[in-house]
Amino acid sequence: MKEFELKYGCNPNQKPARIFMEGGAELPVEILNGRPGYINFLDALNSWQLVKELKAALGMPAATSFKHVSPTSAAVGLPLSDALKKACFVDDIENLDASPLACAYARARGTDRMSSFGDWIALSDECDEITASLIKREVSDGIIAPGYSDKALEILKSKKKGNYNIVKIDPAYVPAHLERKQVFGVTFEQGHNDFEINEALLANVVTENKELPESAKRDLIISLITLKYTQSNSVCFAKDGQAIGVGAGQQSRIHCTRLAGNKADVWHLRQHPKTLALPFKPEIGRPDRDNAIDVYVSDDSDDVLRDGEWQRLFTEQPAALTKAEKKAYLASITGVALGSDAFFPFGDNIIRAKRSGVSYIAEPGGSIRDDNVIEECNKQGIAMAFTGMRLFHH
Repeated sequence: MKEFELKYGCNPNQKPARIFMEGGAELPVEILNGRPGYINFLDALNSWQLVKELKAALGMPAATSFKHVSPTSAAVGLPLSDALKKACFVDDIENLDASPLACAYARARGTDRMSSFGDWIALSDECDEITASLIKREVSDGIIAPGYSDKALEILKSKKKGNYNIVKIDPAYVPAHLERKQVFGVTFEQGHNDFEINEALLANVVTENKELPESAKRDLIISLITLKYTQSNSVCFAKDGQAIGVGAGQQSRIHCTRLAGNKADVWHLRQHPKTLALPFKPEIGRPDRDNAIDVYVSDDSDDVLRDGEWQRLFTEQPAALTKAEKKAYLASITGVALGSDAFFPFGDNIIRAKRSGVSYIAEPGGSIRDDNVIEECNKQGIAMAFTGMRLFHH
């Protein structure tokens, strides 16, 4: 297939629309089901690059959940704890651990479930039956993977009344070094960002604390590769093999950090014993549960706990998760890794990061205030590596 006609571009009024290869070459993708749109393919091609690089860097199956050309999360295939399985709504899958790919997807989809609603999925490996069964029950626009087992394809084709978008990509495809795009009739050209992110990038630890355990290096690599395909400015928190908070597309670095930190806090609070014990009525669907949990752990919890409202969601009125309980729970969190796609200009980012349990940071360095940022890391006991490489993506 040399071109594929799209229903429309970013918006319904933007017609005609298509994807094609310059010079008439074959497209590296095959549409197995559905009719993906313009934004679907932007998500598909960016998300595929992310999971392919994670697999190459860490040697584990990887998955990501994309919305509007940025990842909501990305993860590798580590087993999930019982609490995390429940928080990610996969505690009913008895054989989940038999598929590292399914574990990666469960993590990626379960991290920021509000943002992941209606997402695009990318898998680094052939989609298996367990992973497909998890995908089937979530609201999603489509998926890209290097292959699908017969059973997985059958399951996925049953989604959205048979219209689920399923794309197969050639895993051996390598893009041309020069890439082009047009804006307002003007053609831009640049070299493809083929910079390799690996453990060597973390060698320059500039703080008094020099300790970067293997788990921290893994999580920093996950955060940096995630940032490589996140709309800038961006900051990414990661822990236990997954991105747990992505702050994308903010003009201010501190706003990136606050946004990502707030999402990381919600991810942690979803695993609080009170949250896991919420007595939902069995007929309450997953999206409504997600929304209720998001409100329950926020400062607006009364919106789901007040008389007349809790009866709609729960079999009995839950006890509130108090501000003091949330503060104490979050204060116990440590070992979180943070990546930034450009340097931190002020130490306030470090102070905010510490509040969300950050113990390790990787950022390019190069600010005239690097000394201030390093000093703040030293005060907080954080180990920080300067990578020397900016990761802007637009």
